[in-house]
Order: sequence, then C-alpha cells, then structure tokens
Amino acid sequence: MEILRYVAFSSDPTGGNPAGVVLDATGVDDKEMLATAADVGYSESAFVVPSGDGTLDVRYFSPLAEVPFCGHATIATAVAHAERHGTGPLVMRTQAGPVTVTTDRTAEGAVVATLVSVAPRTALIGEAELAELLAILGWTAEDLDPALPPRVAFAGAWHPILATASRERLADLDYDMAALAALMAREDWTTVDLVRRESATVFHARNPFPPGGVVEDPATGAAAAAFGGYLRELELVAPPATLTIHQGADMGRPSTITVTVPAGPDTGIGVTGTAVRI
Repeated sequence: MEILRYVAFSSDPTGGNPAGVVLDATGVDDKEMLATAADVGYSESAFVVPSGDGTLDVRYFSPLAEVPFCGHATIATAVAHAERHGTGPLVMRTQAGPVTVTTDRTAEGAVVATLVSVAPRTALIGEAELAELLAILGWTAEDLDPALPPRVAFAGAWHPILATASRERLADLDYDMAALAALMAREDWTTVDLVRRESATVFHARNPFPPGGVVEDPATGAAAAAFGGYLRELELVAPPATLTIHQGADMGRPSTITVTVPAGPDTGIGVTGTAVRI
C-alpha cells in the first residue's frame, strides 16, 4: 500500500487533524487495515477501494477499531484524490451510507473539499448517562449552557453534545480516559462534542476520542456535521446557515471547519475544509 499523510481543516501542516490515506486498498483485509492505522498512529486512516462505477468504497480505522464515518479523513481523502486525479464530484460509499464530496481549487491553488453527510438526527441523553458523562469529565450541571441542551447527535456516527458558556470550562479538559472509553463503548458514541457558542454562527469545540485511542481529536468533521444537524433540529440556528467551528487551539493544532446547514429538515449537512500533505 501507498500510505499518504495529510492534515485536514488547516493549510498549515502543524495544525489541523492528521489522517492516513490509502487511495487504493484493493485486496487489503480488515486486519491489515487496522494494523496499518495503528502503525500510522493518527486518530483515523481512510482506506479506499475504487469501484468500476466511479464511486469509492471507503473504510475508516482508528488505531484501535473501525468507525463507520470520519469527517476529517474524508476531507483528506478527497483532497488527496483531487491532487492525483483532478477536482470534481465524488461519491464515497461508507458504512454510514453514501457521502457526496466535491473538490475545487481556490485562486491560490489550494484544494478545498466539501462533504455532505447522511441525514442527521438527534436523541435525548438519559439522565443516568448524562450524570455519568459529566462526572467523568469533571463537569457539573452548572457548567452547562441552558441555551444549548445536551443531546446525542448523528450524521454518520453518534456524538453526545455538551455545551458550556464558559471558555475556561472548555479550556480545562482533564478526564478519566478508561472510564470515558467504557461509557462510550456501551453507548456506541464516537467522540464527545464539547462546545461553546461565541456568536450566532461561531463556535469553539473540543472532542475527546478515547475509542480511537487518543485523548482529544483536533478537528472532527463528523461531529461538526452532527452538531449542525442538532442546531437545525432544535431550531438554534435559522437555516440556511453557514457556521464556523474552531477546534484544536487548546492542544496546539488550530483547525477551522465550515459547516453549511440547509433548510430542508432531512437534508445532509455540509462540512468544508482544506487539507495539505504532510
């Protein structure tokens, strides 16, 4: 396999979220994909099998397990594919469902990719599960922003969303990784989306990711898409809306994710970003 390494959601290789990309994993089995992802060591690696009809079958592996969908690895894969084969529309078949991706070049020559997620949805978090999650994170109910109520949101993978009005609370991330990993495995959560609202369309986020074997993910496109769906379903934004999510700054890997929330209630959420090769 040819293993490429890209940073997504940043034009600077020292920022963003690194991802491994294999543009042709034909004949590679699950065991080798997982071993390769563990060897690469990033939070996610994407493995592509081109199909005869022009679509791409894509699977995503963290160093510990396969996940159904990963936003930053999708952006990285789309940019890598465009740099090799040219820009344009793509259809990626993922375990979460088909994801359309378009790539284009900016006036400066950088490749920018936009994915459209599967239809998002949200669900309530049980009181016991919420209390356990807060305790593991060292948060209290008083830390929560009542304007953005806790939910679990999906746009290809499930993410609990907890919002705080305090930048200091968001900056102070210290949790029991083993305990959170156990809770997330039990609930089938992929990352925890911790957010703070700066303005009507600007947010800051942090994403603990113990199921992937990392303490924190510096840019999480799947969670950003789920969050866009959450905001629309709970009528916390007025669609169509374009949101900016800043992530990774607290861990020294600043990332910028643009989220497009269309008006249709069952339409997918757009996630846009650039990626650069490491």
